[in-house]
Amino acid sequence: MNPFCFHAVNVILHCLVTLVLMYTCDKAVFKDGRLAFVTALFFAVHPIHSEAVTGIVGRADVLACLLFLLAFLSYNRSVDHFYVGEHFPPTASPFFLLLSLFLGTCAMLVKETGVTVFGVCLVYDLLFLSYNRLRLNGGVHLRFARQPVASPSASLQIPPSSRENGKHRFAHKGTWNSCHPASPEEQRSSSLSVSNKAMWAILSYLTASNNQNFLYTARPFLKRAALVISYVILVLYFRFWIMGGSMPMFSEQDNPASFSPYLLTRFLTYSYLLAFNSWLLLAPITLCYDWQVGSIPLIESIWDVRNLATVLLVVVMILLSLHCITAFKKLEHREVLVGLLFLVFPFIPASNLFFRVGFVVAERVLYMPSMGYCILFVHGLKKLCAWLNRWGATALTLCALLLLLLFSWKTVKQNEIWLSRESLFRYGQPQENICYVFVFKFICKETRNIWHVVAWNKSLYPRHASALNNLGTLTKDSVEAKEYYRRALQLNPQHNRALFNLGNLLKKNRRDSPLCCIPSNVRIYNRQYGTSV
Repeated sequence: MNPFCFHAVNVILHCLVTLVLMYTCDKAVFKDGRLAFVTALFFAVHPIHSEAVTGIVGRADVLACLLFLLAFLSYNRSVDHFYVGEHFPPTASPFFLLLSLFLGTCAMLVKETGVTVFGVCLVYDLLFLSYNRLRLNGGVHLRFARQPVASPSASLQIPPSSRENGKHRFAHKGTWNSCHPASPEEQRSSSLSVSNKAMWAILSYLTASNNQNFLYTARPFLKRAALVISYVILVLYFRFWIMGGSMPMFSEQDNPASFSPYLLTRFLTYSYLLAFNSWLLLAPITLCYDWQVGSIPLIESIWDVRNLATVLLVVVMILLSLHCITAFKKLEHREVLVGLLFLVFPFIPASNLFFRVGFVVAERVLYMPSMGYCILFVHGLKKLCAWLNRWGATALTLCALLLLLLFSWKTVKQNEIWLSRESLFRYGQPQENICYVFVFKFICKETRNIWHVVAWNKSLYPRHASALNNLGTLTKDSVEAKEYYRRALQLNPQHNRALFNLGNLLKKNRRDSPLCCIPSNVRIYNRQYGTSV
């Protein structure tokens, strides 16, 4: 029962994730080892990772993140990046494609959010190929960009000597830096015209009268997409079959917004929770191991001031998305693209968008999305340093180092909170949180002060099954304890701890509690755990 080995394994896994993220940023994002190293530094010390790395339950998130990155790298390796021709780039290595499917399946079996790696791979594949296609139609021979596109071969003026079985390969230094970037003055003078030409080239090609031509050109990508989508449907069905054909059942205390009868309340609260999670990534000042019940009050009106945070998040996401669209002719769109994909897709299962989740906010589910945040953050630092003068860039670098030290200090302090149960109960939650109930529980268990029990009883959330179960474990009166357990089971008939505690209580008082009075679910539960009543 020594937690050292468990914690050591989690720390090792976190180190591996950090190294793989640095490798991913170096090979597929920044193409710069220094920026990749800075991204890995911020990811390694971000305080939001404290729960995932410290708690044994968080190992699922850390391991799923590692498999997520490996699956992404395998898929990226399977595509022929150096192909430029009449078709979208084909699959260069079927082995790596199948390996990515296997690693993605392992990520899903470890944590449900791991399945989102397939969506990330497909969107990245499509936009990356669109960039290559645009480089042909609007970049290599830009003078033909405003001419109607009759066929792919018509827009390519390639000498016959450079053809080889319908494939054309150009000299390159890497996947993303095949074209030499223009100077800042040239980019500023032609950014608008280039963007218009780029968008016109895409729209004219996609809206061409000959749709069969597009299907013929995009056939390699469509094959990969069909394979991945079919496989995802199969593994999701397998996952659903493992779960017994039903989704997990949660109570109102786990996620109060999902039980609200008003659609407006659910929509506003869910939207605000997105902004709240984004704020936790930006400024992890207040962290909690159990955001439940009253920790975040529901938003029941459009005049609630917290809606401004939601509006701000929507504006920022729209601007980032537009940046990806309008920067097709620049070499910087890949950072924003990968950052958004890593930030948004892994968080979709926890957003209550498709199904109800069993928490209000869970810091451990932000472990994977934090990769996208770190990529976007370092990309923003790079852009600011390019715009500022020498002294401004130096000041910005010092601010980044100060932020890195603050993150490190907060991570150390957060680990100290997780050292013991007492510190976790006393300092591991914000105000108005149900976790204060467990502070009373700890005090009562240590002092057995009846006045603390009374105070705790008055502070209970009226429909919190776990709180009633905990109150039953504190009282010395078996009749009163039995009543608390039964009230907890009335609120949540599948509350395992209340079932177990009630079964043990009835076992101790079996002479006063006939077998016919014991609920059937209690008998089944105790039989499962080898406890006879």
